[in-house]
Amino acid sequence: MCIAFWLLEAHAEYRLLLALNRDEYHSRPTLPAHRWSDHPQIIGGRDGEAGGTWLAISESGRLAFVTNFREPGKDTPGAVSRGELPTLFLKSSKSPTAYLEEVAARADKYNGFNLIVADMNTKEMAYLSNRPRGEPVEVKQVSPGLHSLSNANLDTPWPKVLRGKEKIEVLLSQYPDQVIPENCLIDELLTDSTRAEISRLPKTGLSEAHEHAFSPIFVYWDNPPYGTRSMTVIAVHKTGQTTFYEKYLEDGIWKDHKLSFSLSSVVEGDDLKSS
Repeated sequence: MCIAFWLLEAHAEYRLLLALNRDEYHSRPTLPAHRWSDHPQIIGGRDGEAGGTWLAISESGRLAFVTNFREPGKDTPGAVSRGELPTLFLKSSKSPTAYLEEVAARADKYNGFNLIVADMNTKEMAYLSNRPRGEPVEVKQVSPGLHSLSNANLDTPWPKVLRGKEKIEVLLSQYPDQVIPENCLIDELLTDSTRAEISRLPKTGLSEAHEHAFSPIFVYWDNPPYGTRSMTVIAVHKTGQTTFYEKYLEDGIWKDHKLSFSLSSVVEGDDLKSS
C-alpha cells in the first residue's frame, strides 16, 4: 500500500512535484533510493524480494510508480510482481501511452494495481489500473493539476487523499511562486498520522480496525510491524534540474539522503542519520 500526491505542470517552479509514501512490512528486504548498478541511468528504491521498484526515475526524465489496489483476500498466489511494471517502463523507450497499452493487454497477469508512467521531456503522463474487476482496462491521460493516488483508482476521494490535498493547497498558498522545501512536504504532509473518522472510512473488505489503522497518510501497524517505510519527494524543475529526497527506515532508524541530477548526470549526496 502506498499514497502519492503530485503537481503536474501546475506550479511556476516545477514540471512535476511528487510526494509519495511507501507502506510495506518492515521485514521485507528493501534497498533505499540509489543508482541501479545494472541500469545506472535509473534512480530509485528497489524491492529486495522481487527485484522491482515502487518508484523510480531515469536520467532521461522517465518516471514511474505503482500502488496496490486494495481488495483483501483476492490476490492470486504466484502472480507476476507488480514491481516490474515501473521497472520495464524505465528500461524502455516507449511513450507512456504506448507502454500502458502493452501492459493493458496482459493486465490479468498481475494482482490489482494502479500504475503511473510519465516522460518529463514530452510532458506526457498516463495512468492504468486493472481494477475494479470486470471493468475495461483503459489507458487514461493525466491532466495538469493536483492529483493523488492511494489504493483505489486515481483521485478517489478517500479521507486521507482529501486531507493530503488540503495540506498541499495550504503549502501552495505559502509558496505560490517559490520552491517548496522538501522538509515542509515531509513534516506537513507525509508524516501526518491522523486517522479518519470511523464513519468516513472506505469499505474495501478490511475489518474496521484495519481500515482505521490504514486511514492516515503515514501508516503504522504493530503486529506484525507494517506501515510507512519511506517518504519521498521528487522535484523536477522547469530547468530540468531534479532532486530525489528520501527519508527511509533502516534497522529501526530513520535516515535521509538527497540525490540531485540534471536529465543527463547524477550526483549522490551523503546519507544523513536522523532519529
